[in-house]
Amino acid sequence: MKYKSFGATGKQVSVIGQGTWYIDRGNRASAVAAVRNGLDLGMTHIDTAEMYDDAELVVAEATAGRRDEVFLVSKVLPSNASRKGTVQACERSLKRLKTDRLDCYLLHWRGSYPLEDTVAAFEQLVSDGKIRSWGVSNFDAGDLAEILDVAGEGRIACNQVLYHLNERAIEHSVIPWCEAHGVAVVAYSPFGHDDFPHAQSAGGKALQEIAMRHGATPRQVALAFLTRWPSVFAIPKASSSDHAADNAGAGSLTLTESDIAAIDKTFPLGREPRSLPML
Repeated sequence: MKYKSFGATGKQVSVIGQGTWYIDRGNRASAVAAVRNGLDLGMTHIDTAEMYDDAELVVAEATAGRRDEVFLVSKVLPSNASRKGTVQACERSLKRLKTDRLDCYLLHWRGSYPLEDTVAAFEQLVSDGKIRSWGVSNFDAGDLAEILDVAGEGRIACNQVLYHLNERAIEHSVIPWCEAHGVAVVAYSPFGHDDFPHAQSAGGKALQEIAMRHGATPRQVALAFLTRWPSVFAIPKASSSDHAADNAGAGSLTLTESDIAAIDKTFPLGREPRSLPML
């Protein structure tokens, strides 16, 4: 597993982590085993959120006795992101996760509360030792510039955004902005939302050809392509130990320039949309 610096935190974090959206919907024992196997394979970056129903409880069970191995991230809903509400939401997440601190705490998307209030709450939580760093999710370049004006350089740890082969919008402005300001980019839903290229499609065949040259799988190739940027991490979800192992295999895969060119041609960037795509 490759590790690289997580934005301004300087913390070395696994390039491939573990997402947990919907992880509580299936077999609980299988989900817990998947997360634990992911940890065994070096995917120590675990992402969850208060919005994800019982996912925080699954993470708590999976990380029991292993908290110090984990770079643990959760998120506050915009509807809770007032100065007081952010602190209370964090405390609820800490209780559900059965831990005394988060490594990073994110604003899930921009809402109606002033960014000044949310940032003040984040900084209070840092001072109180309840979080080690903070960031945002689903912020476009304009939003990022606004929160930078509030917080100053070196305070925004990451921006978690939708990024997969068929949705590369963040490559236009978001990734360049983040790399210019030392902000990590975390790709959520890196296989798309139930629309990963099937084996008989042009995209599926292209990925398979590259995978065969590397002794890898198409999904590992996709993850390696997304994380080719110095700033980008990915958090695929796995609901089984085998799926977790497949995801982890991407952490040691390096694509060639010709591989990247082939993927770029097959899954073209397209024009920059007016608004940032999100799920």
